[in-house]
Amino acid sequence: METQGKLNVEFPDLELLQRFDVPGPRYTSYPTADRFTKEFGAEDFKKVLNARGTGDNTADLSLYVHIPFCANVCFFCGCNKEVTKDHCRSKEYLEVLSKECELVSAQIGGNKEVVQLHFGGGSPTFLNNEEIFQVMDIIRSHFTLAPDAEISIEVDPRSTPVDKVEVLAKAGFNRMSIGVQDFDNRVQIAVNRVQPFEMTKAVLDAARANGFKSINMDLIYGLPFQSRKTFEMTLDKVIELSPDRIALYHFAHLPEHFKPQRRINAEDLPSTPEKVGIMMDAIKRLSANGYHFIGMDHFAKVTDELAKAQENGTLQRNFQGYSTKPECDMVALGVSSISKVNGCYAANPRDLESYYAAIRSGNLATNRGYLLNDDDRLRAKVIMELMCQFKVVKADIETKFGINFNEFFDFELNNLKRFEAEGLVRLEPDFIEVTPKGKLLVRAVAMNFDRYLREDERVRRYSRIV
Repeated sequence: METQGKLNVEFPDLELLQRFDVPGPRYTSYPTADRFTKEFGAEDFKKVLNARGTGDNTADLSLYVHIPFCANVCFFCGCNKEVTKDHCRSKEYLEVLSKECELVSAQIGGNKEVVQLHFGGGSPTFLNNEEIFQVMDIIRSHFTLAPDAEISIEVDPRSTPVDKVEVLAKAGFNRMSIGVQDFDNRVQIAVNRVQPFEMTKAVLDAARANGFKSINMDLIYGLPFQSRKTFEMTLDKVIELSPDRIALYHFAHLPEHFKPQRRINAEDLPSTPEKVGIMMDAIKRLSANGYHFIGMDHFAKVTDELAKAQENGTLQRNFQGYSTKPECDMVALGVSSISKVNGCYAANPRDLESYYAAIRSGNLATNRGYLLNDDDRLRAKVIMELMCQFKVVKADIETKFGINFNEFFDFELNNLKRFEAEGLVRLEPDFIEVTPKGKLLVRAVAMNFDRYLREDERVRRYSRIV
């Protein structure tokens, strides 16, 4: 019998949600990627990589590999991608990726054993079977994968027949994230992603048969023609499939930023009350069927590593969302990828032409980045604690950073009083805690500690919180 999850969330009324529903960052990094600067380049990142493993930097190593290709465009997508069916393009890409792997590996100081490896995109399963083995050989030729490494890949069932799942397992993958979004056929047609339930089930069943240790399923609410009634049927099918983790993302309709979204008619989108209802229904249903609400948009079975990481205080956030590994150095490879190593962020170009040119010239591809200062590190830690644990223990921050919490954050604590008045946070002498009622608005709480949001109007570039 499935262990029942605990409904650890209370639902604010719609008026309160809308009052605090402002555009805001998702805080997969702090400072956020829009703060990166071209003043930080390849030579700067090279120095950071060289210094890794010296002094008190003993962080484990994580790798991210971006595969940008998709055979078809999904109209909701905001990812950096190249739509093509031509495998000559992926052949060229892997050649350049191999060179980047060689260049980056040569610069890395310290231990090169990798505890986490994640492939994202695009659609990494665009790669054919031969290319899957090839890219894993590239990684293994420059890095050592730990015996218990988490090796995960984002999977599009439309490009992943059952035999490819077996290939993924043989290549070393032991975790996968399956893109679903919605099982309703009308919704699928509207977003140009027709994917029958049976197709998804075949991939998930094959993953289990081939020993995958954790399977995540991505869903999106707020898509055209969705309603509480139709999404209830999608949830029925998700619960039947019983993935280990579920990500339920809010669709941010930003057609001015993402060209494919211009194919979506705004009048077909569900109203705000309907969207909120879909989200609340999902939290209730999933909690009643063995899932723990991790935060923001993630759920995990109470027995899953993600739920355990939150329970023992090691849960982290990075550019892939929530992570079980505490504070890894993450080296990212491929076009548009972003590394985080020893207090710096380093981003590769978003276009293939610039990425190829940099690597072929024998340089790292970094074309922008950011070196965190002491204030950034402090605020990043506070925001991380709020996003992952819903709680900040003041003494822990004071000990780590040598500050008086109440004095340093006097402005922020005063701002939080309006959240406290609505029952969204508890402001105690020793800690700040997001209440069950405030969990759906944790991004708004975290924004109070973001110094950069006070300095310009860039907040309008972000998606809304709810």
